[in-house]
Amino acid sequence: MKNLIFAASLLVLMSCENKSDQGKVGSEDVSNSASADGTTNSNLPEIKFEEEVFDFGRITQGEKVSHAFAFKNIGKKNLIISGASGSCGCTVPEWPKEPIKAGESGVIDVVFSSEGKRGLQEKTVTVVTNCEPATRIIRIKTEIIVAETAK
Repeated sequence: MKNLIFAASLLVLMSCENKSDQGKVGSEDVSNSASADGTTNSNLPEIKFEEEVFDFGRITQGEKVSHAFAFKNIGKKNLIISGASGSCGCTVPEWPKEPIKAGESGVIDVVFSSEGKRGLQEKTVTVVTNCEPATRIIRIKTEIIVAETAK
């Protein structure tokens, strides 16, 4: 029985091995901006968004709308986006999981569902990176119009 459990555990561990280096984060992608001796590291990635706020204008309640926030890594090292989260469940971001090389571009797609919402809305997406500062906020805005029902 012990041998069976050992063999099953070994099989699970071996199946998790990933032989592809594409999209892999290496130690060269992790840098500190300053050291204990006071020296600074200017060889960091830097994310630059084309726009940090997008206004959908007026939409009808129940619509799902999306926007692609384009960005560029204007730094000197690979940019890693480790996560992005919306300020509520109605705002869902999708971001690149692989490193963005210096000088390259990418997009963060944000989908907003207006179901059950009305009036002026402003939602945020917090983007977590290996830049300095580590978090950036992008915003979406809209005015949700509620359709009148027939009497």
